Amino acid sequence: MQIKNRQQLLIIVAGTVIGLWIADALILTPLTGSWKARSVRIAELRDKVKNGEELVRRAETLTSRWTQMQTNALPNNNSEAEQKVLGKFDEWSRDARISVNSITPQWKRDSEEYQTLECRVDAAGTAGTLARFLFNVEHDPMALKIESVEINCRDKEGQNLSLGLQISGLVLNAEEKR
Repeated sequence: MQIKNRQQLLIIVAGTVIGLWIADALILTPLTGSWKARSVRIAELRDKVKNGEELVRRAETLTSRWTQMQTNALPNNNSEAEQKVLGKFDEWSRDARISVNSITPQWKRDSEEYQTLECRVDAAGTAGTLARFLFNVEHDPMALKIESVEINCRDKEGQNLSLGLQISGLVLNAEEKR
């Protein structure tokens, strides 16, 4: 009798272990995985809602900034844009009392929505006049970005400096300006 009871006990234990293993493989593991995936998805959605609420709070500021950018962008006509930028360089150089040796404009079509006017400017002056010129360029509301600045000394005392400046200006296509 004990052998039969032992066999029944082993069969029950083996069946229970196999049943638990099957329950784990078919029910518990997939449920745990889906629970973790849901938790990650909920965290992502909470972040998106938080970002959306932040955008809604900043909507007026962002809209006014975009309007300002559109207003200050260079004209869509290439010759008008070049003329406007060259006029500004003339104004800035007169204000800072530097001599501009050359301005080399080059057009780049970056995408369907915009293009850029890249200008290489070579100028000369003292440290103070070049600083004033760079200040004027940086603080003008026109849609210009200083890409690179190179300053070299042209004399032994360091009084006469040369400036190499790379600037890009934003030109929005007609559809974007509306």
